[in-house]
Amino acid sequence: MKHWIEAARLRTLPLSVSGIIVGSIYALSHPTAEIITPTEVFSWKIFGFAILTTLGLQILSNFANDYGDGIKGTDNADRVGPQRAIQSGVISPYAMKRAIIITSLLTLLSAIILIYFSFGETNFIYSVFFLLLGITAIASAIRYTIGNSAYGYKGFGDVFVFLFFGLVSTLGVNFLYSKEIDPLLILPAISIGLLSVGVLNLNNMRDEESDRKSDKNTIVVKIGGDKAKMYHYSLIITAMILIIPFAVLSNYRFDQYLFLLAYIPLTKHLLTVYKNKNPKLLDPELKKLALSTFLLSILLILCMVSLISDVIVNLFLGGR
Repeated sequence: MKHWIEAARLRTLPLSVSGIIVGSIYALSHPTAEIITPTEVFSWKIFGFAILTTLGLQILSNFANDYGDGIKGTDNADRVGPQRAIQSGVISPYAMKRAIIITSLLTLLSAIILIYFSFGETNFIYSVFFLLLGITAIASAIRYTIGNSAYGYKGFGDVFVFLFFGLVSTLGVNFLYSKEIDPLLILPAISIGLLSVGVLNLNNMRDEESDRKSDKNTIVVKIGGDKAKMYHYSLIITAMILIIPFAVLSNYRFDQYLFLLAYIPLTKHLLTVYKNKNPKLLDPELKKLALSTFLLSILLILCMVSLISDVIVNLFLGGR
């Protein structure tokens, strides 16, 4: 059990749910024209299965990454980061492959239940669209490093992370509640997506040399370490900047800019990356950036609700 927990990479899980909680609380604090009260739009069932589906997708991605890099020999003695399960031999390729299949099926089942709770027996087109989206997400998580045409080996991993853990996670879950897309929510969705890509980029910066030797052509390998740092700065700084117009356009009061506190660890992180000369020392920054992103999402949702206590009371008294 210990080895499976390590293979699931728990430090990545808070990052994966950041978009879910932002999209969910945004729906709660921004009822649509057809929905008058927050409790009419928010559903604990949708929230719970959205979290489960996203966690399943993240764990699946981690298992698939361990398997793909393990059997290809990318995870070898040259790798700077912690040893992976297949690399160290604590989990066999057969067992990991079986875990990938089981996790895929469980994630798909969770997605189907989520879709049913969101649309019921109506909105057939929406149901089909989100089902196809879920299948695509599962397939993309697997194909990241598995197979001869694994897109993670061609530098497209950043695109997958940005789309599914940023845009789809935030905008998608909000649509499940409200049945519409709010253009304003695109700003924090992009921010969360960019910060998620930042975590992947850190991982790739740490593993640049071993990836290059294994022909894993990540963006970092393609552009080199120095330009990868500039790319990293642009990801984090752009993410921080985009939240500001979101707050301004949302007519936030002065006390609703609490989310700016998350900029302190993010800025400190940027300084650490700037000063870094040893890729191995970047490993602790993965967890710090993931937790900083989660902190930003938590502070942001607190700012979305002006009367938090009233909302909590309404949820427990009238929530579905």
